Amino acid sequence: MKVSKANEKKNFLLTRSLRKIFLRPTIIKKISSISPSLSLRFRHFLVKGYFPNLKKPITFDEKLIWLNLHWQHPLKTICADKYTMRSYVESNGLGHILTPLLGVYQDPHEIDFTKLPDRFVLKCTHGCGFNILCLNKKDLDINAVKQKLNKWIRTDISKIYGEIHYASMKPKIICEIFLNDLSAELPIDYKVFCFNGKAHCIMVCLGRNIVGHAKYYLYYDLDWKKIPYNKQSILENVDATKPSAFDEMIESAEILSKPFPHVRIDYYNIKDRAVLGEMTFTSQACIHPDHTELAQIIMGALLILPEKLG
Repeated sequence: MKVSKANEKKNFLLTRSLRKIFLRPTIIKKISSISPSLSLRFRHFLVKGYFPNLKKPITFDEKLIWLNLHWQHPLKTICADKYTMRSYVESNGLGHILTPLLGVYQDPHEIDFTKLPDRFVLKCTHGCGFNILCLNKKDLDINAVKQKLNKWIRTDISKIYGEIHYASMKPKIICEIFLNDLSAELPIDYKVFCFNGKAHCIMVCLGRNIVGHAKYYLYYDLDWKKIPYNKQSILENVDATKPSAFDEMIESAEILSKPFPHVRIDYYNIKDRAVLGEMTFTSQACIHPDHTELAQIIMGALLILPEKLG
């Protein structure tokens, strides 16, 4: 959405000082626990410089916020949960794209680390970023891992950024195989943005570090032509190779995304096969600070809002 130059300057001066105060996680969490709607509107203002129009949403972020607040389909919660998602994937005949499980736990103290391989991944199933990547078990501080998992599994992520569909999840811990065999590099993320059962584009996350952040975020259309959806990538002379499992990613993503107005489906390309990571309905907690205006307008137009539900 366009903002006038005068308002843009005024908002910039205001938000620059407000960001330092109100974008602190503790403050956002307090606001979200009171009102998810207020939290999302306010955070959008702090990041974008204007309040979202939720009566007649136009941009991608405005429509994501609307969906988060007004469309609570139960399948959305099932598929956003990293464990219950598996049954949905299997019911669509796609169990072969799931990462093999090593264990499922209700509590970190149930994990028998002596029975796990040298490399594995632990994930809490009810949120984003609750991951522990073990590259070498002999270097792992097991007590520290249990403490971290214990904190995460008791965290209600719906109260952090107002992502309502996380509230009804029953937290679990899953242990998956480490996908990159003996390589020290983390696998590249391929994130497919789907709208009403049709893939639109794919975001490639290059240079991921151990906590999951990438150095580059590149967007490609379905013909593997780079598209200017990320502000940083416009300035960077960086390219990504089309994954060998690209067709399998797109085909399976379109099957899995059919019931939803929008979902982002994440994959890895392992040994020329697509491996599913997760399904995300509120990417970037509904607000994408690095999106270009083109990305916001095009994906906003593709996201056709359903009738309110829940």
